[in-house]
Parts: sequence; structure tokens; C-alpha cells
Amino acid sequence: MSTNRVALVEAALDRFLDEAQPSSRILDPREPLRPGSGLTARQAIEVFEDQVLSRALDVAARELKRQGRGYYTISSAGHEQNAVLGAQLRPTDPCLLHYRSGGLMMARLRQLPGATPSFDTLLSFCASVEDPVSHGRHKVWGSREAWTPPQTSTIASHVPKAVGMAFAIGRARRLAAANHTRPAVEFPGDTIVVCTLGDASVNHASALSGINSARYARRRDNPTPVLFVCEDNERGISVETPRRWIRDFFAALPHMRYFEAQGDLDEVWDATATAIQTCRTTRAPVFLRLSCVRLWGHAGSDVETAYLSLDQIEAIEARDPILLNAKRLIEGGAATPATLRAIVADARDRVGAAQEEAAVRPKLVSVSQIIAPLAEEAPERWSVAAEARVDPEIRARVFGGRLPETVATPTRRTLAAHINHALNDAMVQYPELLVFGEDVGKKGGVYGVSQRLQERFGAARVFDTLLDETTILGVAQGAAMVGLLPVPEIPYLAYLHNAVDQLRGEACSTSFFSDGQFTTPMVVRIASFGYQKGFGGHFHNDDSIGGIRDIPGLAICTPSRGDDAARLLRGALAMAKQSGRIVAFLEPIALYHERDLQDGDGDWLSDYPAPGGPCSALLPGEVGIHHPEAHELLIISYANGLRLSLRAARRLREEHGLNARVLDLRWLNPLPFDAVREHADACAAVLVADECRRTGGGVADALIANLAEGGYRGRLGSVCSVDTYIPLGPAAELVLLSEDDILARALEVRA
Repeated sequence: MSTNRVALVEAALDRFLDEAQPSSRILDPREPLRPGSGLTARQAIEVFEDQVLSRALDVAARELKRQGRGYYTISSAGHEQNAVLGAQLRPTDPCLLHYRSGGLMMARLRQLPGATPSFDTLLSFCASVEDPVSHGRHKVWGSREAWTPPQTSTIASHVPKAVGMAFAIGRARRLAAANHTRPAVEFPGDTIVVCTLGDASVNHASALSGINSARYARRRDNPTPVLFVCEDNERGISVETPRRWIRDFFAALPHMRYFEAQGDLDEVWDATATAIQTCRTTRAPVFLRLSCVRLWGHAGSDVETAYLSLDQIEAIEARDPILLNAKRLIEGGAATPATLRAIVADARDRVGAAQEEAAVRPKLVSVSQIIAPLAEEAPERWSVAAEARVDPEIRARVFGGRLPETVATPTRRTLAAHINHALNDAMVQYPELLVFGEDVGKKGGVYGVSQRLQERFGAARVFDTLLDETTILGVAQGAAMVGLLPVPEIPYLAYLHNAVDQLRGEACSTSFFSDGQFTTPMVVRIASFGYQKGFGGHFHNDDSIGGIRDIPGLAICTPSRGDDAARLLRGALAMAKQSGRIVAFLEPIALYHERDLQDGDGDWLSDYPAPGGPCSALLPGEVGIHHPEAHELLIISYANGLRLSLRAARRLREEHGLNARVLDLRWLNPLPFDAVREHADACAAVLVADECRRTGGGVADALIANLAEGGYRGRLGSVCSVDTYIPLGPAAELVLLSEDDILARALEVRA
């Protein structure tokens, strides 16, 4: 909407204050605005101050944008009644907020002495590095002190994370008590988590998933004190929300209380107070519909006259909450027109002066500044943590006196067994570690990888979730933010695609948009890749990792052998614990129970590497090398491809007299370019055997490009799986990378 429209709305407030007559009776500041209301005259004036300050910031945002000095114009204008939430919630109640939360934040930060919310917001508008939340990376509402993790979501993808946090706060407290320690992050016992969202975004799959999982938790008697606040302005950009849509849909849902806050300021206050108190006392999800209007369009670029008539726009502006609140305060005797006029003038003057200062504050000026919070590299700290000693007495009890590295012959085990052992050790080393997902509890995982974990460590630490990957990753984020160390399981790589934005848009962006003040450390175990026999098809055999390799800050590793699996898992957990990193741990399904390199030789079994000490963990950059004496050809691969490459290398030697060194990448992000370069330079040719699809699926392109651009002088080649979904049954063998494919391409490259 044009600047003229903004001026008209502001002029309507000024005109009213100039013409209004004071009430015949002025209330004592301690008196309620209405008999029986919980809102006092003093509180009402403070809320009005916060609302006016929010509005002044919205006006400043438009002006800064017009001048080319500001970069954000999605305003809170018309949503200022959310200030009643900020006034009534505690700074220790975590808030994950909708982007129209100006009033709420002004009122929330009023509770923190020394806070400067208006100037901080202006710094954010101007993308200044001095913005105390994101340090110039984005306009966000956030505060470490006020427990407000920054959100940029416009589609409610923060809802599952809010539910996860509500679920995890009590669990973290109980786990700490059981271990006779204090929680890593302490909250009062009646803390609630607040999640605000719009009436349009509430329809998004992420929102519905999160709300459903909160109700599911209530049905299972799991305390989940989350307050969903739908700020209903009756429109999503140009699309009108059907009348009573929010009420008709959410009011009747079982296992969640529903409230509405609308009408005069005191009525909104009292309804909000009831919703908050209900959530506190019942420890269960509550849904509050907060009636709002949206002034001035979705953002500065949104021209409302394209979809609304002038009469409709003026009718909306007549419902301006600040104007209506001013009338209510004067008529109720809480304030005089002169008092409110002074509040408005003071807010405008303060914001006007502050915006000039904020506009000239420094900006981000280097790539290193921008990416600093994305992916901390701390190999020394990781190594110390990953190689830490695990209490032998506790280990002995957990393993029933038969430690996996000392059990009588035979000690060699499969990849699945090694991951299970490593998870047991990790549960001992990290008392705050949780393992959860679909079927991981009583059943012990679809492939038995988490067997007996729940029996040994209890259902508070090892538990089943509902069948929803979005919820699983939401719970992981919430748990991580309150000091736990989550290890969620996604049963198949293809299932991750249903929920990948929980990694891309939420978990991996949290540190970035908070400059590392909030992190979501976790290790996401994902049963991955193809080559299953007798059970498959695309949804259980997925050979594409392109959808996660491009997520900023996400580390990805994949084992090919059991001993490597245990060591990689320790490295991944150390990265998460020490640096707040998010690691995707891709477990090759087809290798879970594989025993042989060649038929019947047992060469794919390995001894369990005991935790503690040098070489007990693997970190980024550490590769595996087979046949290091070979110099004619380097074959680079990972996971299933490593086993296929070793089989092909044997045939190359026996059938063609060609010796091949084989390199196991282990880490797919970051790729170990230095190690690859070192071994490539020692060989006459390089072949990348990538079991993922050629087009955007795997790592072959990146490896070949890096070698070529670095001046590698030998022959380069790659071989990949076919660009297709994987069919069911034996037909899968026609499209997946095979031993014969590697052999044939190796001969071509070396020719």
C-alpha cells in the first residue's frame, strides 16, 4: 500500500486524539479497566505504549525502504493486540514467533531492564551487523535473554519445533533429576512454549503436522504445554480466509483446548490470560485465535487495490486496534487524550531519531562474517570429545558383562551390530542423549539397529513417535534447543524428503539467523541408499542425496563397514555436542547385515572399536584407503559403492593386471577434497564410482570438478546409477551402479 495510505491511518489516530474528550472519571492506575477484568489502567497504558512503539517502527520501515536504507517492510500494523501476549508471558516462556510480532516483542522486552527493542529492530531493518540477534543476516524477532529463537518462516514451519520444545522441557528436567544433575537449560516448572502463526499459514502441512503431534502427545499423556496463537487477519496476501474457518476447524479438535480473543482491549487481555493459564496448569496444548486486521498490505510491495476495493480497505482501517484501544482507554478513564497524544508523539520522535542512527551503522562486509555461525570447524575439541573414555563399569552393566570388543571369538560383527553397540556407548557417555523415531522403541528399529536400547535405558530416552518425519525432526530441534542431544531416526532416505525443510529451513538456519546464540545439535540417523533385495521399490531404495548436500551447514557422513560406523557416529556426536552441528548419518540399508566381500569370505565383518583413545572416532577429512600400494588407478567411492569398488578392483588385478587404490570418502559434506587430491596425485587416473543418480544425485560431479580445476593431469572419469526411480524386484539391478559398471568404466579411463 502507498505511503499516502500509511499517512491516512496515522492521521486518523491523531485526529481522534485531538477531538476526543476525557472521561468524567480517571481511574487509579491499579483499578481494572472494567469491573471484573484482570487488566488494570496502568497495564492498559503500558500495552498501548508498546503498540504505538511497534506502529512507529512499521512506519519507519516503510520510510527507510523508500530511502533505500532499509530492507524489510512486512509490518505488524493491525496485529498490535498481540502485545497482550508479550505483557503476560514470562521471558522464560520460549516464544517462536510469526513475523507480525512487533507489539508482542515490545511488551516482552519491556520486562528486561536495559533492553532497547526499538533500536534493535531498526538495526535489523537496516541489516546492520550490530543487530544483536541475527547480526545483519535477516530481519527477525529474537532475543537470547527473552528466550525468543529467531524465525523467518512465512509458512509455519516453526510449529513442529515449538511442539518439540514443549515436549522436551519437562523431559529434560526429569532426566536431569534421574541423573542427579541440573538441566543444561533450566526453566520454571510451569513454563509454556508459545508459537504464533497466521490464519493462512496455519493451513500449511508443517503447521497441521505440529498441531496434530501436540494433540497426539496429549492423547498419550505426554505433557506438551504449547500455546498456539493464530493471529487471524482474515487474509493470506490476496487470498481471503473463509469466514469462521479457524474456529470451525480448530475449535472442535479433541485433546486441545480452544479460545478466542477479540473485542475490546480488556476482553482480549482476559481471554489471553485464560488461555495462558490453561496451558500452564494442564501442561497440554491450547489454541488461541487472536482477532486482527492487516493494515497496509502484506508488505511494502503489495498493492492492495489489486484485490480489494477502496471501501473494503477503509473498512479494515476503521478496525485499527490502536485507534480502537485509544477510544477504550479514554472512555474507560484509564487515560486522557493528552496522555495518549504524548505517548504517540514520544514514540514517533524516539523512533525517528533512532532510525537515522541505525541507518548508518555498519553492515556485513565479508563472506567470512556471513557464514561464521553456519558450520564451526573445531577438530581439536571434536577429537577430545569423540575419543573420551566411557565409564567401564557402566558399560559392563549395559552390555551384561560381555563388552563387544572383548567378547569371546568370534568378535567380528555386522554394520548394524556395530551401530547398535556404538549407540549403547553413546547413551552411557551422554546422559542427555535421546533416541527416537518410528519403531525404534519396543521393536528396536525396522532393521534391529536399536534393539534393547529402550530395555537398557528406559522409555524416557528411547521412544517411538507417531509416523511423521516432520514431527520427528521437530521434536529433535525442540529437544536440542533445551539442552538435550537428540539422535532421531528416519526409517528411509526417501521419507526424509517429506520433511526436509525441517532441516533446510529450520534446524540448519537457526544458528545462522541467531549468530550462534541458538543451536539445534543433533545426529539424524537415516536408513539410506539402494540394493535391498526382496524388499524395495523407490520408497525403500533411494539413491539421491542431492536434496540434502546443498543445505548450508549440514554435515553428512556414511559408513561402509561396521568399525567405521561406530567411529563415524562418535565423531558426529562430538560435532553436535561441542559445536551445535547437525549431522546426517546415512546408514546403507543393504549393508546392515552384510557379512561378505565375496561370497562366503566373511570379509565385511569387523571387530568393534572400543570407545576412548586415539583412532576410536572419525572426523571430517578422514578417509579410508584400501590397497595404498597401487598407483595405476584411484577409485573413489562410499557406502555400497565401496564394496562394489573393492570387488571390481580385485577383478581388475586378477583379470587385467591393473592395480587400483580404493578410497572410501566417509564424509559427503564436507567432501574430503584435500585427501582426495593427495591420493589422486599419487595415481595415474581417477574414477569416481557414485552409487547415486548422475544428475544432481551424488558427489561425482563435485569431485571431478575439484580435481580438474585443481590441475590434476591424469585421466578422470565417473560412473553412476541411472537417472530414474528404482523399480521393484530384480529390475533394480538394471539401474543401480554395479560391479560390472565400475570394471568397464575403469578399463575405459585407464586405457
